[in-house]
Amino acid sequence: MPIALLPDRAVIVIAGEEAASFLQGVVTCNIETLEPGEARLGGLLTPQGKILFDFLIWRSGDGFRLDCPADQAPALAKRLTLYRLRAKVTIAVDPTLGLAAAWGGAEAAAATERLRDGRLPALGERLVSAEGAFSADATEADYHAHRIALGIPEGGRDFAYGDAFPHEALMDQLAGVDFRKGCYVGQEVVSRMQHRGTARTRIVPVISRDGEAVTSGAEVTAGPRVLGTVGSVSGARGLAMLRLDRLADAVAAGEPVRAGATILGVEKPSFATFAFPEVTPAG
Repeated sequence: MPIALLPDRAVIVIAGEEAASFLQGVVTCNIETLEPGEARLGGLLTPQGKILFDFLIWRSGDGFRLDCPADQAPALAKRLTLYRLRAKVTIAVDPTLGLAAAWGGAEAAAATERLRDGRLPALGERLVSAEGAFSADATEADYHAHRIALGIPEGGRDFAYGDAFPHEALMDQLAGVDFRKGCYVGQEVVSRMQHRGTARTRIVPVISRDGEAVTSGAEVTAGPRVLGTVGSVSGARGLAMLRLDRLADAVAAGEPVRAGATILGVEKPSFATFAFPEVTPAG
């Protein structure tokens, strides 16, 4: 059962008597309903509602921890500190902690914290322990192949920070946004998109019909229409941020979807509830 180290991820520790109320007022997910042992998707947005940072957050002791991209951790900690004002909260990156992903019922005796990935049950668990304490039998590439096969986007790989709305990154589909909890940074824009149903762009799985590798960064087209761009890839599979209205037009016109010379099948994620064009299945 696979366990993969995630050296590209880091942990931020947020503690203090006002940590919960502070976080509730700035992040997209609901901190008050966060269950013990659950790592929930969340984000920190611009006032215009675009994603500055995405992360997994969980309760730990008398505070919280965030699992985020390692290269974004200092900037995320700094941004949270700016929002802290007079709140009784401490925020710091903890370089002593390492992260791993486990799926398929993997055993992980070395983990000091074992957390259910709240995005999707099939993703498995997040494991937290001292740096270097894990014994892995899978690679980071194996984890990303697993994530891509399930249709789960990741910031910095499938969308650019500061350039995508939560709906585009499927945060509304993966319990990363709470539409009832009240105000947070960027909340008004995100709520408007939800209630008006104006999200036309989504990250969805794509697969090469001929089995050739899909290229990250490739432009996705259908006839004269530009649909979007491929993000992370694993062999013949990938994730692509696409305009679904243009995809629907292409399907209606009988135009194949391509990334360069490669013809793509486009799939609706198994967990998705949004409207999706009737695309001929890949394969």
